[in-house]
Parts: sequence; structure tokens; C-alpha cells
Amino acid sequence: MEAYSIDLRERVVAAVDEAVETRAEIAERFGVSTSFIRKLLRRRRETGSIAPKPHAGGGVSSLTPQDLERVRTLVEHRPDATLDELCRGLREAGGSAAVRAWTMCRALRHRLRLPRKKSRSTPASGTRRAFRRCATRGSRRSVRSRRGSLFSWTRVARRPA
Repeated sequence: MEAYSIDLRERVVAAVDEAVETRAEIAERFGVSTSFIRKLLRRRRETGSIAPKPHAGGGVSSLTPQDLERVRTLVEHRPDATLDELCRGLREAGGSAAVRAWTMCRALRHRLRLPRKKSRSTPASGTRRAFRRCATRGSRRSVRSRRGSLFSWTRVARRPA
């Protein structure tokens, strides 16, 4: 999330200093929250500045650069491995022991810039194939009923009470 601009901050502080409206009314007029106004005024009182704080940088990754290289070689040797298999392979190769599937997914996608699809030969979903079959047969059902049947194919069946 980006910080509010200095111009907006100055206008909010000027409106509060005028004391014509309540903080809730000022927040509504400028599209900010009352807690933002409270924090902005506290920051001005304590530091003398209304400028936003610099970005803190985020958390530390649980995968080291060596782990990322191990993951890259695992994917090269077995490109169709699942996320759980890659996590297990990384542990067996001497990498981080606490890596979970979601961490592996982010590493593949953002840090290694590897594609999500493993191969182009992956078949389309069953729902899509079934819908095409239904739609291309020249079915006498209306488009509306076909759409309804598409959604019913993808719903989870309810258990009887």
C-alpha cells in the first residue's frame, strides 16, 4: 500500500487546524480514516514532520540463495514435481527444513521467475470439456439452461441432513 501524498497530508492537517469540522467529517471529506488523522497529528507533534516514514523493507526470506539454486536444479531434473515434492526434495538435498508449499510457490513464481504451468500437454479442466461437448452438440436447451448446468457441474454436492 502506498503512502498518502504530502499534498493530501497538508490539506488534512490544515483542515484540522481550522477546527471548523470534526475529525470524522474531515476524514470523510478527504477519503481517509480518523485513525490516519490521529496518527498524522501525533507524528507532527513528535517529529515536526508530516512526511511518510520510509519503507521498512519487509520480512526476511526463509529460503537462502543456496536453497533457491537447489530448487532450480530440482525443477530442471523433474519439471513436473508438485510443490510438496519440491519441499521434500529441498529438505533431502540439505536445504531449509521449514519450507512449506506456499513458500515454495512464491519462490518459484517471484524469486526464480519460473512459469506456473509445467507442460503444455496438461489437459483442460473436466468442466470446460463437458461444457464444450454440451454446447457443440446442438443441444436444444437454451443458453441459460446450459449456463446453469455449467455451474451445477462445478458445485460441491450437499450431504443429506
